[in-house]
Amino acid sequence: MVEVLFKQRDDRAAESQESPLARVSRQPMMLGLFLPTQTGGFSQSTYPRGTRWDFDYNKALTLKAEDAGFDFVFGLQQWVPKGGFGGEIHYRENFLDPFISTVALGAVTTRILTISTVHVLYGNWHPLHLARFAATADHISGGRFGLNIVTGYDAREPLMFGMERIEHDKRYEQADEFATVMEKLWDGEDNLTHDGPFYRLQDAYVSPRPVYGRPIRVSASASKAGFGFAAKHSDIVFTSSPAGAVFDKAIEALPAHAAEIHAAYASEGREGKAIIFPMIICKPTRSEAEAYHDQIVKHADLASIAAYSNRHAKGDAHGWLQHVPADRVLGGHIQIVGDPDDVAKAIGRLHDAGLNGVQIGFYDYAPDLAFFTSAVLPRLKAMGLRLAAA
Repeated sequence: MVEVLFKQRDDRAAESQESPLARVSRQPMMLGLFLPTQTGGFSQSTYPRGTRWDFDYNKALTLKAEDAGFDFVFGLQQWVPKGGFGGEIHYRENFLDPFISTVALGAVTTRILTISTVHVLYGNWHPLHLARFAATADHISGGRFGLNIVTGYDAREPLMFGMERIEHDKRYEQADEFATVMEKLWDGEDNLTHDGPFYRLQDAYVSPRPVYGRPIRVSASASKAGFGFAAKHSDIVFTSSPAGAVFDKAIEALPAHAAEIHAAYASEGREGKAIIFPMIICKPTRSEAEAYHDQIVKHADLASIAAYSNRHAKGDAHGWLQHVPADRVLGGHIQIVGDPDDVAKAIGRLHDAGLNGVQIGFYDYAPDLAFFTSAVLPRLKAMGLRLAAA
């Protein structure tokens, strides 16, 4: 009886409060930070910087982002061999697990959403495991936890788990069943018995259930199959540029790309959000930003870029078909270089192209984040792209 009373109290509390997802979704342009939880972050250059992969550094970045009003943080998931991608910087040799890291960040923050990336098809992941892990993480963060579900495009990663890569669209069929089972467990109407082509459960149950019904759900995708999966199961699509990282080329292709995402949601009778990963180089003047960019490119870590490009070429992802090795020096799905006005206007153009948010990366994270916060955020607010944080 006591358990029932607590459940009813928790349900009423969740219903009477706005969910963290609803809160951030009010923003005209959602703002996230792509955390550098791996050696070298997202940039393959030897130009000096202070970016680090360790948890204390990423915790400090997250707290700064939260204080500035950012909406969410992500971590990248990737499985790399000894030495990472090598080169002078030993690119991605050290790699914090994004699931564990973002769960830990949820316990030391109060407002920002912490989103974990999980390869759900690798190894022995089972939807019952992840449903309970995610519900627990959701309670740790007070309903601010999210899952970024990915299916794995790399040819070599599955070999680490003793398995072969599954064909692209077939991966999404399996992920669809995985997500469906989790959703039924989170609904928790009764013990769940399920006998599907990929997963079997008998009298399975998860309690406590997530604070607001289900964790926030994200899908990193750039394909028709991925958009279809997201439209059924995710709140946000984390997509890439179909035209490479150069901003002027990307911005021409992004309206049709974003429209395809929103059309997929409409076909399911749902509304979703689309976000992208810009790498931002911002300095007080355009000439300073361009000089900074040129120094980063001048110090390209060619050995690690060659190793990364060779491995990436063997993947079957649809999102980077027009990206070239030179894009890897700075990194990002798209690249924005300029003064604060240039950067704010570029983010405005992404909004006009149909995107609902950005998950930002920097080269030298701590100082670059501080400058973005002081110089660009006020401009975004003045443009009506950012509202006061709730």
